Amino acid sequence: MEKDDFVRNFALQFDETDVSIFSLETCFRDLDEWSSLTAFAILNMIDKKYSVVLKTEDIKNLNTIKELFDCVEKKIK
Repeated sequence: MEKDDFVRNFALQFDETDVSIFSLETCFRDLDEWSSLTAFAILNMIDKKYSVVLKTEDIKNLNTIKELFDCVEKKIK
């Protein structure tokens, strides 16, 4: 799993937020477009692209894309 691909796939779940602002350090909870609906889209993307099933509880205490990437990576291994 490549970090850049993960960030790009993450960014594609947002309709109105400019993709250029996304990086591993991005605090996704601070984005104006972040909502429970976006969270479900992210969880679905992770399931489809990486075959990792996360629950909302899994991302509840995560703030950055890097933290989410690390969480997914741990479940892959």
